[in-house]
This record gives sequence, C-alpha cells and structure tokens, in this order.
Amino acid sequence: MVAPSQNTESLIARHGLRSTVDAVHERIQQVYCQYPQPLVVGYSGGKDSTAVLQLLWNALAALPPAALTKPVYVIASDTGVETPLISDLLGRNMSRLQRAADEANLPIQARIVRPNLADSFWVNLIGRGYPAPTAKFRWCTDRLKIRPANIFVQDRVAEFGEVIMVLGVRTGESSTRSQLMNSYRVSGHHLRRHSTLPGAYVFAPIEHFTADDVWTYLLQVPSPWGGDNAQLAALYRDASGGECPLVIDTTTPSCGNTRFGCWVCTVAVKDSSMEALVDGGEDWLAPMLELRDLLAKTTNPELKTQYRDTRALNGRVYHKKDGSLIPRAYKFEFSVHVLETLLTIEAGLFALGRGGEHSLISVEELGEIRRIWRLERQDWADTLPALYLRIRGDHFEWVRDDTPDLGGPAKALLERACHERDVPAELVMRLVDVERRYANMTRRRGLFQELSSLVSQDWTADAEATESDAPSQMSLDACE
Repeated sequence: MVAPSQNTESLIARHGLRSTVDAVHERIQQVYCQYPQPLVVGYSGGKDSTAVLQLLWNALAALPPAALTKPVYVIASDTGVETPLISDLLGRNMSRLQRAADEANLPIQARIVRPNLADSFWVNLIGRGYPAPTAKFRWCTDRLKIRPANIFVQDRVAEFGEVIMVLGVRTGESSTRSQLMNSYRVSGHHLRRHSTLPGAYVFAPIEHFTADDVWTYLLQVPSPWGGDNAQLAALYRDASGGECPLVIDTTTPSCGNTRFGCWVCTVAVKDSSMEALVDGGEDWLAPMLELRDLLAKTTNPELKTQYRDTRALNGRVYHKKDGSLIPRAYKFEFSVHVLETLLTIEAGLFALGRGGEHSLISVEELGEIRRIWRLERQDWADTLPALYLRIRGDHFEWVRDDTPDLGGPAKALLERACHERDVPAELVMRLVDVERRYANMTRRRGLFQELSSLVSQDWTADAEATESDAPSQMSLDACE
C-alpha cells in the first residue's frame, strides 16, 4: 500500500492512540482496494465526520490513479431544521468538496439527502399537529434522518449489491455505542454488519480516537478540499457543543443538550448550543431560540392540555390509568400560531439580509400544510394563504384543485345547526372532510370504511375509552 508522506505520529503519540494516522490511512486503502463494494461516507460537517473524510481523502489521493476504480459517495443529511450556522458550513463544504474532488480526479460524489415532503418537520408538527418531540416520543429522528440516509443506502445496495458505510463513530462516545459496535464486528475484517440494513457494512476508521485526538488531527492537518478547520473549532467553542452525527439507526443518541443539530430540538430541556451562540453575538438566532423554547414548553405535562386536544386526529380518545384523558395532537389554533411565529421570524431574517441563506420553511411545505389543514383539520376558511399574505406581503400563486371550498361562514352555520340539534359539530365536519377528499376520485374505495370508523367513535363530551385503548406511552398512530 502507498501511504501519505506526512507522518503525524508525533502529534498523536501523547494521546495513546492504538494506531497512527498513517496506519489509519493504510486501513482505509485496504478497505477500498480489497473489497468490491462502493463506499458511502456519512458527513455531518462536524469534527468527527470531517476527520474521517479528510483521512479518507488523503488515503485515496495517495493511491495510483489506476486503483481508483469504484465510487465513493459522501452523503450529508439536511433535515430542513438544522442550526443555520452548521447548515451554512455544511452546504459550503459539500460544494467545495465536489469541486476539489473533480479537480483531483478522485471518485468522490457529494450528495445531500433530504426527507420526503410528507416526513418534513413542519408538515408534521404544524400540518398534522404532532407534538414537539420528547425522549419518549422522538418521531422526528426516523423521518428526518434515518429514512433519507437509509433510502440512499438501499438504492446503492440495489445498484451494487452491497455497500460499505464509512462513519465517524467512536467507541469512546458512549458505552452503548461501544457495545453495539463490537457486537456487529465481522471476524477477521475491518468491517461490521449494519444493525438494520441488509447488504450494508460499517467501517469506522477513527473508532479508537478520543475527542482530543480528533481536534489534534484537524488543527494540524489542513483540509485537502479547502475547508476551514479553525473556523469549525471556533464554532464549537462558541456553542460549547458537539456535532450531530449522520443518523442511520435508532441507537444513535439524541442530539439535544450540547450537540449541534436541529434548532427546533426539544428532546433536551434546553438548547445549550443555541444559547451559547446567541450569547456569543449571534443575536439574529434569538427569535428562533424563543420559538424552540415555546415548543419545549408544550411538552410540560402540566401544560399539555393548554396546547393539545384530547381527541386524536383519528377521532379516538385515550385514557391514562387514573382515568384522565391523554393529550394528543396540537390544537389547530396553536398550529396556526406556530406557523405565524415561524413566518414572522423568517420575514425578520429577510429584513436583516439573511433570508436567502436561512429560509426556515419551504413553499412546498407550506402547500402541504395548507392541504392537510383544509382536508384533515377542518380549516374551511383556508387560513394559510391569508396568513402568508399578511406577514410576507406576497401574493403567492397557491396550487388550485377541484376540492370544493366551503369557507368560514359555512363552518359557522354548520356549528350552529349542530348545536341546535345536539350533534357533535366536529364529527360532522370530519365526515364532510372525508367526503371532500374522495370527491374527485374515480374510485372511492375506502370511503365508507373511513366514514364508519369516524361514526363508531364516542363523540360525547365525557367519552370513555377502554383500558386496552390506553397505551403505556404515546404512539405515533394515535397522533395521526
């Protein structure tokens, strides 16, 4: 094997690494040359994944051109709600990485993976009313991170048969991570079987590095694609945090508390990284932090009923063992308030000249939220376009469809008629919305099942649920 000429043994000897950087380069070269599978590198823009990518780049650059026979995919996950400064750094690095790889004739392909529209954070939280994530109800991780990365990997498996994922995981991060990494090791190889993805193997070049080892390497070995490792270190110092790694399974710990990750993350009690950035002079992030804190407030058990309905979107109610109702999805009025706050913050970023960089919600997400509100949450007044116009001042051309609009007056009239006849207005509106969704379908299969399911629910004010209906913890289905 051809190894890079720079020997950094002296830089890391005092840290007690089990191998030198040169040895890591050699292992990477062995994996690349000896196994037929293409490599998929998980890159988050933080210290660990940056170190792995640098090591891999330098190892490949030292190989003869004839040996570079298979692709190396570098994938980064854009959840749509990343901390803006990390998101900016990640985007710049991915563009710079691809240009430099092309110039160096390296088989590297930089790709950004994103969640499907239906899985986006805002479509689920604002549109469907899913409550802010908690440690027991982390509905966001699978939708925003695991699925997009896994879909990309599965597509490559379908194309090549198998792949090797190169990740910046380290055994020193946690005892759980160390145990998991060792349990899937393939005897006699540098690889481990992936815990959940068939056809995927995991290679962890820096598994025995400590955090100090990683920083020593990054600050003394320059980025080969022109990245600024000193800027990365300064960002970490300012935020007193760590990176949120590329998530490929549910064993990856939450990125809350001291890790960079989603700016809306409510899994932790407080976002120390965002707070430190604001205290360090990034005042423009303060309104975003306030919105995040509001969402975190709604997870307080004593306050849940202020923000959430006790009836799920599927029409059912659930009880705790003590007989009290379990709060479900956000009330429609609160969903509107969150969107209004989000659009106001975004308008403020545009006023500061940061709008182009930091769009907080996409037009596609707004369109999907509007559709869900109109057809699933009884928003007969079609609230979103007027709200958008009032805050942004834009006459956006919203998608038109053939679904009949009923309007606010019709809703008021129906509510009054239902009240006079002692009929649950919400039930009737939900029944109407089901019919509206099926109105233009040539085949209306499933219509009567949905109508029957709604009618079969208990819509009395003191609705009772059987003990078997009450889950031990909130399930996602109950919110849908």
